[in-house]
Amino acid sequence: MSENLLYERKNGFLGIDEKLKNKIDDFCEEYKNALDMGKTEREFCSMSVQLLENAGFKNIEGMTTLSAGDKVFAVNRGKSVVAFVIGKHPITDGVNIVGAHIDSPRLDLKPWPLFEDSGIAFLKTHYYGGIRKYQWYNIPLALHGVVVKKDGTAINIVIGEDENDPIFCISDLLPHLASKYSAQKLSEAFDAEKLNVIAGNIPFDDADKEKVKYGIMKLISEKYGVTETDFMSSELELVPAFKARDLGFDRSMIAGYGHDDRVCAYTALRAIIDATAPQKTAVCLLVDKEEVGSMGNTGMQSRHFENILAKVCSLCDASYNELVLRECLSNSECLSADVGGAFDPNFPEVFEKNNSAYINQGLILTKYTGARGKSGSSDASAEFVAKIRNIFEENDVLWQTGELGRVDIGGGGTIAQFVANLDVDVIDCGVPLLGMHSPNEVAGKFDVYMAYKGYKAFMNS
Repeated sequence: MSENLLYERKNGFLGIDEKLKNKIDDFCEEYKNALDMGKTEREFCSMSVQLLENAGFKNIEGMTTLSAGDKVFAVNRGKSVVAFVIGKHPITDGVNIVGAHIDSPRLDLKPWPLFEDSGIAFLKTHYYGGIRKYQWYNIPLALHGVVVKKDGTAINIVIGEDENDPIFCISDLLPHLASKYSAQKLSEAFDAEKLNVIAGNIPFDDADKEKVKYGIMKLISEKYGVTETDFMSSELELVPAFKARDLGFDRSMIAGYGHDDRVCAYTALRAIIDATAPQKTAVCLLVDKEEVGSMGNTGMQSRHFENILAKVCSLCDASYNELVLRECLSNSECLSADVGGAFDPNFPEVFEKNNSAYINQGLILTKYTGARGKSGSSDASAEFVAKIRNIFEENDVLWQTGELGRVDIGGGGTIAQFVANLDVDVIDCGVPLLGMHSPNEVAGKFDVYMAYKGYKAFMNS
């Protein structure tokens, strides 16, 4: 009787058989490789396209009609991608969307990044997303991105990932001289303008001034054919240089950069690749810019998804007009696939235990996000929450609930509110993390697999 009346938490690994554990381990090995390959939104988008094409998905450009079972995708400016598996039901019955973001907190290079001071060359940075600045000092960093020359030639750059590559870092102050800074607030002790990355130290004899800077620029020019002016038309990002690794004696967790939100993006991508003959059209939506408010033409606030969905509607319905798109959206449902904060016993004072998520206890259903009085939240309806619960339980998907910290302490935003603005039912649903937004976040392997399993069940519903 108590099993039916009361909610009881449990670690997902408790009592599972060896076959399922092996499935989880194999899936997570593939996920770790994806994390290492896709450390920026451009890289993850490119990798996603490759996986989709390998699975038989076709670029929607040039398509003249779509019918049940067809698999198509569209790319938005190399930074976001949306994939569809056309369902058996008419498109006006709506689509099942799993939407995640593929950008992560990082350090971007400023437009004029290279400078010299006291015989050391540095790269100036502007942090992207919500970071705790002190976490980025004295860790190995890799430079990823693209430089586009004035003739349109794009030069892809990755330095620091190969073991033979040099790495970069931001030097921290030695404790012997840091007493003044130790007494300050974190927000004051770590100045954003001091997140300067060490780039080199050898002077170039033939230069008239800034000999070290000139030497670094000469090396860059010789290898990549770019000049300092070309930095203005570049997107270069500094990310942790280490790889995703198993965590703990029992290897039950994964430590790595970019779990937020590529853990949900990858599992959603794999879910649509493995979706089999869905009733309603299944959609995997991977967008950019969530960490800075979903702005811009590659973020969720862009009209790109509407435009592509309109195209899909027109290819599925020969009598297409604007009302077909509006009816499709109104009947659609979405899992906003984003991570949540896992309860951390080292910092219990900022969590509320009853309404926190826990590592390896399943996929989180977050009815509302936002801050304080639910500001910035879409707040899913009870009816929609019940529907998703039922789908998960019918498909043996372990789930839990969780808020992001205590009321008036925690809070955060996802793409859910922007999807809801399209007249779509939506709920946040993702993987709990320890150390979210740090350079080395922690996810539970069981939760990663439950995300894949839950998203696939929703897409096939």
